[in-house]
Amino acid sequence: MGRQKYQVAAVQMTSTEDVESNLAEAIRQVRRAAARGARLVALPENFAWLRSEGERVDFRTDLEGDVVGRMAEEARSAGVTLLLGSIPERIPRSRRIYNTSVLIGPDGNRLAFYRKMHLFDIAIRGGVTLMESKNVKPGDDTVVADTELGFFGLSICYDLRFPELYRRLALDGAEVLFVPAAFTAYTGPHHWLPLLRARAIENQCWVVAPAQVGCHNSKRESHGETVVIDPWGKVVARKARGRGAVFAEIDLRTVRRVRRGLPCLTHTRPSLI
Repeated sequence: MGRQKYQVAAVQMTSTEDVESNLAEAIRQVRRAAARGARLVALPENFAWLRSEGERVDFRTDLEGDVVGRMAEEARSAGVTLLLGSIPERIPRSRRIYNTSVLIGPDGNRLAFYRKMHLFDIAIRGGVTLMESKNVKPGDDTVVADTELGFFGLSICYDLRFPELYRRLALDGAEVLFVPAAFTAYTGPHHWLPLLRARAIENQCWVVAPAQVGCHNSKRESHGETVVIDPWGKVVARKARGRGAVFAEIDLRTVRRVRRGLPCLTHTRPSLI
Protein backbone atom coordinates (compact mmCIF):
# COMPACT_ATOMS: atom_id res chain seq x y z
CA MET A 1 0.00 0.00 0.00
CA GLY A 2 3.02 2.29 0.60
CA ARG A 3 1.96 5.54 -0.92
CA GLN A 4 -1.74 4.74 -1.13
CA LYS A 5 -3.02 4.25 2.40
CA TYR A 6 -1.52 4.99 5.82
CA GLN A 7 -2.25 6.48 9.23
CA VAL A 8 -1.52 10.09 10.13
CA ALA A 9 -1.34 11.62 13.60
CA ALA A 10 -1.94 15.37 13.99
CA VAL A 11 -0.69 16.68 17.33
CA GLN A 12 -2.26 19.42 19.45
CA MET A 13 0.01 21.25 21.91
CA THR A 14 0.10 24.19 24.31
CA SER A 15 3.65 25.40 23.76
CA THR A 16 5.33 28.10 25.84
CA GLU A 17 8.75 29.78 25.96
CA ASP A 18 10.17 26.73 27.75
CA VAL A 19 11.95 25.01 24.85
CA GLU A 20 12.97 21.89 26.75
CA SER A 21 9.45 21.29 28.04
CA ASN A 22 7.99 21.81 24.57
CA LEU A 23 10.46 19.42 22.97
CA ALA A 24 9.83 16.79 25.63
CA GLU A 25 6.09 16.98 24.94
CA ALA A 26 6.61 16.83 21.16
CA ILE A 27 8.85 13.79 21.51
CA ARG A 28 6.29 12.04 23.73
CA GLN A 29 3.59 12.65 21.17
CA VAL A 30 5.73 11.40 18.28
CA ARG A 31 6.58 8.20 20.15
CA ARG A 32 2.98 7.58 21.15
CA ALA A 33 1.78 8.16 17.59
CA ALA A 34 4.37 5.77 16.19
CA ALA A 35 3.40 3.15 18.77
CA ARG A 36 -0.19 3.40 17.53
CA GLY A 37 0.87 2.78 13.96
CA ALA A 38 1.15 6.30 12.51
CA ARG A 39 3.53 6.58 9.57
CA LEU A 40 3.11 10.36 9.36
CA VAL A 41 3.12 12.71 12.36
CA ALA A 42 2.46 16.46 12.16
CA LEU A 43 3.28 18.99 14.90
CA PRO A 44 1.76 22.50 15.13
CA GLU A 45 3.23 25.91 14.38
CA ASN A 46 5.74 27.14 16.98
CA PHE A 47 5.83 23.69 18.56
CA ALA A 48 9.29 24.23 20.11
CA TRP A 49 8.90 27.82 21.27
CA LEU A 50 5.94 30.19 21.45
CA ARG A 51 6.36 33.73 22.74
CA SER A 52 4.04 36.48 23.87
CA GLU A 53 2.99 38.61 20.94
CA GLY A 54 4.95 41.85 20.67
CA GLU A 55 7.94 40.60 22.64
CA ARG A 56 11.33 40.20 21.03
CA VAL A 57 12.43 36.87 19.62
CA ASP A 58 15.00 35.58 22.08
CA PHE A 59 15.16 32.02 20.77
CA ARG A 60 16.41 31.20 17.29
CA THR A 61 17.59 28.00 15.68
CA ASP A 62 18.90 26.73 12.34
CA LEU A 63 17.77 24.11 9.86
CA GLU A 64 20.84 22.13 10.93
CA GLY A 65 20.48 23.12 14.59
CA ASP A 66 19.70 21.26 17.79
CA VAL A 67 15.89 21.39 17.54
CA VAL A 68 15.74 19.95 14.03
CA GLY A 69 18.53 17.50 14.84
CA ARG A 70 16.80 16.11 17.92
CA MET A 71 13.46 15.78 16.17
CA ALA A 72 15.14 14.19 13.14
CA GLU A 73 16.58 11.54 15.43
CA GLU A 74 13.10 10.90 16.81
CA ALA A 75 11.72 10.52 13.29
CA ARG A 76 14.48 8.07 12.43
CA SER A 77 14.07 6.11 15.64
CA ALA A 78 10.29 5.90 15.25
CA GLY A 79 10.44 5.31 11.49
CA VAL A 80 7.93 8.08 10.73
CA THR A 81 7.72 10.99 8.35
CA LEU A 82 7.58 14.04 10.64
CA LEU A 83 6.36 17.58 10.00
CA LEU A 84 7.84 20.16 12.36
CA GLY A 85 5.00 22.70 12.15
CA SER A 86 7.39 25.62 12.44
CA ILE A 87 10.61 26.75 14.06
CA PRO A 88 12.04 30.28 14.51
CA GLU A 89 14.76 30.01 11.86
CA ARG A 90 17.75 32.27 12.37
CA ILE A 91 18.59 34.73 9.58
CA PRO A 92 22.28 35.69 9.57
CA ARG A 93 22.90 39.36 10.33
CA SER A 94 19.20 40.08 10.84
CA ARG A 95 17.08 40.85 13.88
CA ARG A 96 14.20 38.99 12.20
CA ILE A 97 13.60 35.27 11.73
CA TYR A 98 11.81 33.02 9.26
CA ASN A 99 8.79 31.08 10.50
CA THR A 100 9.76 27.77 8.93
CA SER A 101 8.16 24.33 8.55
CA VAL A 102 10.55 21.40 8.23
CA LEU A 103 9.60 18.02 6.78
CA ILE A 104 11.75 15.08 7.89
CA GLY A 105 11.78 11.59 6.39
CA PRO A 106 11.71 8.27 8.30
CA ASP A 107 15.47 8.00 7.80
CA GLY A 108 15.96 11.26 9.68
CA ASN A 109 16.93 13.23 6.58
CA ARG A 110 15.35 16.61 5.83
CA LEU A 111 12.97 16.31 2.86
CA ALA A 112 11.83 19.92 2.50
CA PHE A 113 11.39 23.22 4.30
CA TYR A 114 8.92 26.04 3.81
CA ARG A 115 9.15 29.62 5.05
CA LYS A 116 5.80 31.20 5.87
CA MET A 117 4.83 33.60 3.09
CA HIS A 118 1.86 35.47 4.58
CA LEU A 119 2.50 37.26 7.87
CA PHE A 120 -0.18 37.91 10.45
CA ASP A 121 -0.37 41.70 10.62
CA ILE A 122 -3.87 42.58 11.82
CA ALA A 123 -5.71 45.03 14.03
CA ILE A 124 -9.32 44.04 14.71
CA ARG A 125 -11.15 46.75 16.60
CA GLY A 126 -12.23 45.37 19.94
CA GLY A 127 -10.51 42.11 19.14
CA VAL A 128 -6.88 41.26 18.53
CA THR A 129 -3.86 43.22 17.32
CA LEU A 130 -0.82 41.32 16.08
CA MET A 131 2.18 42.33 13.97
CA GLU A 132 4.12 39.23 12.91
CA SER A 133 6.24 41.13 10.39
CA LYS A 134 7.89 43.04 13.23
CA ASN A 135 9.96 39.97 14.00
CA VAL A 136 9.46 37.66 11.02
CA LYS A 137 10.61 37.90 7.41
CA PRO A 138 8.29 36.35 4.80
CA GLY A 139 9.42 33.51 2.59
CA ASP A 140 9.14 33.62 -1.19
CA ASP A 141 8.72 30.04 -2.42
CA THR A 142 5.86 27.57 -2.52
CA VAL A 143 6.77 23.99 -1.64
CA VAL A 144 5.38 20.64 -2.74
CA ALA A 145 7.47 17.76 -1.41
CA ASP A 146 7.58 14.42 -3.23
CA THR A 147 7.68 11.78 -0.47
CA GLU A 148 7.12 8.06 -0.16
CA LEU A 149 3.68 8.90 1.29
CA GLY A 150 2.60 11.23 -1.50
CA PHE A 151 2.98 14.82 -2.62
CA PHE A 152 2.78 17.20 0.34
CA GLY A 153 1.93 20.90 0.03
CA LEU A 154 3.33 22.99 2.88
CA SER A 155 1.79 26.08 4.48
CA ILE A 156 1.56 27.70 7.92
CA CYS A 157 -1.40 29.21 9.81
CA TYR A 158 -2.29 32.63 8.32
CA ASP A 159 -1.49 31.27 4.84
CA LEU A 160 -4.88 29.58 5.17
CA ARG A 161 -6.64 32.83 4.24
CA PHE A 162 -5.02 32.97 0.79
CA PRO A 163 -6.68 30.41 -1.51
CA GLU A 164 -4.38 31.21 -4.42
CA LEU A 165 -1.48 29.62 -2.51
CA TYR A 166 -3.33 26.32 -2.15
CA ARG A 167 -4.50 26.31 -5.75
CA ARG A 168 -0.87 26.69 -6.80
CA LEU A 169 0.10 23.79 -4.52
CA ALA A 170 -2.67 21.62 -5.98
CA LEU A 171 -1.70 22.46 -9.56
CA ASP A 172 1.88 21.59 -8.65
CA GLY A 173 0.76 18.13 -7.62
CA ALA A 174 -0.12 18.33 -3.90
CA GLU A 175 -2.34 15.54 -2.58
CA VAL A 176 -2.05 16.38 1.12
CA LEU A 177 -2.03 19.97 2.39
CA PHE A 178 -0.49 20.77 5.79
CA VAL A 179 -1.71 23.73 7.84
CA PRO A 180 0.13 23.73 11.18
CA ALA A 181 -1.20 26.66 13.16
CA ALA A 182 -1.49 28.75 16.30
CA PHE A 183 -4.81 30.28 15.24
CA THR A 184 -6.06 32.94 17.65
CA ALA A 185 -8.86 32.21 20.09
CA TYR A 186 -10.64 35.32 18.75
CA THR A 187 -10.83 34.37 15.05
CA GLY A 188 -10.65 30.59 15.39
CA PRO A 189 -14.25 29.80 16.41
CA HIS A 190 -15.58 31.56 13.31
CA HIS A 191 -12.97 31.09 10.60
CA TRP A 192 -10.65 28.12 11.26
CA LEU A 193 -12.78 25.13 10.29
CA PRO A 194 -14.71 26.80 7.42
CA LEU A 195 -11.44 27.89 5.80
CA LEU A 196 -9.85 24.46 6.21
CA ARG A 197 -12.85 22.72 4.68
CA ALA A 198 -12.86 25.21 1.81
CA ARG A 199 -9.19 24.53 1.04
CA ALA A 200 -9.87 20.77 1.05
CA ILE A 201 -12.98 21.05 -1.14
CA GLU A 202 -11.71 23.50 -3.73
CA ASN A 203 -8.37 21.72 -4.19
CA GLN A 204 -9.65 18.17 -3.66
CA CYS A 205 -6.83 17.39 -1.26
CA TRP A 206 -6.48 15.90 2.19
CA VAL A 207 -5.89 18.61 4.79
CA VAL A 208 -3.89 17.92 7.96
CA ALA A 209 -4.07 20.79 10.46
CA PRO A 210 -2.23 20.32 13.79
CA ALA A 211 -2.92 23.23 16.13
CA GLN A 212 -1.82 25.04 19.25
CA VAL A 213 -4.52 25.21 21.92
CA GLY A 214 -5.26 27.11 25.12
CA CYS A 215 -3.34 29.75 27.10
CA HIS A 216 0.38 29.96 26.39
CA ASN A 217 0.86 32.91 28.74
CA SER A 218 -1.13 35.87 30.04
CA LYS A 219 -1.14 37.56 26.62
CA ARG A 220 -1.72 34.76 24.15
CA GLU A 221 -4.35 32.07 23.64
CA SER A 222 -4.88 29.71 20.71
CA HIS A 223 -8.11 28.23 19.39
CA GLY A 224 -7.05 24.60 18.95
CA GLU A 225 -9.40 22.26 17.01
CA THR A 226 -6.83 20.04 15.33
CA VAL A 227 -8.44 18.29 12.36
CA VAL A 228 -7.91 15.99 9.40
CA ILE A 229 -10.23 16.62 6.44
CA ASP A 230 -10.74 14.46 3.36
CA PRO A 231 -10.83 15.72 -0.27
CA TRP A 232 -14.64 15.88 -0.19
CA GLY A 233 -14.50 18.29 2.76
CA LYS A 234 -15.50 15.78 5.44
CA VAL A 235 -13.88 16.17 8.85
CA VAL A 236 -12.62 12.64 9.56
CA ALA A 237 -10.77 13.42 12.81
CA ARG A 238 -11.09 16.33 15.24
CA LYS A 239 -9.78 17.35 18.65
CA ALA A 240 -11.46 20.52 19.86
CA ARG A 241 -9.63 21.10 23.13
CA GLY A 242 -6.77 19.74 25.19
CA ARG A 243 -3.37 18.35 24.32
CA GLY A 244 -2.83 15.10 22.46
CA ALA A 245 -3.24 13.76 18.95
CA VAL A 246 -5.95 12.77 16.50
CA PHE A 247 -5.53 9.85 14.12
CA ALA A 248 -6.92 9.30 10.66
CA GLU A 249 -6.35 7.07 7.69
CA ILE A 250 -5.07 8.88 4.62
CA ASP A 251 -6.14 7.15 1.41
CA LEU A 252 -4.65 8.82 -1.64
CA ARG A 253 -7.05 6.93 -3.88
CA THR A 254 -9.75 9.25 -2.50
CA VAL A 255 -7.94 12.20 -4.10
CA ARG A 256 -8.01 10.56 -7.51
CA ARG A 257 -11.61 9.40 -7.15
CA VAL A 258 -12.89 12.86 -6.17
CA ARG A 259 -10.90 14.60 -8.91
CA ARG A 260 -12.08 12.13 -11.51
CA GLY A 261 -15.76 12.59 -10.64
CA LEU A 262 -15.60 16.38 -10.19
CA PRO A 263 -12.67 17.54 -12.36
CA CYS A 264 -12.49 21.13 -11.09
CA LEU A 265 -8.70 21.36 -11.29
CA THR A 266 -8.76 20.60 -15.02
CA HIS A 267 -11.14 23.55 -15.47
CA THR A 268 -8.89 25.99 -13.68
CA ARG A 269 -7.63 29.07 -15.54
CA PRO A 270 -4.06 29.49 -14.30
CA SER A 271 -3.99 33.04 -15.66
CA LEU A 272 -6.37 34.01 -12.86
CA ILE A 273 -4.04 32.84 -10.09
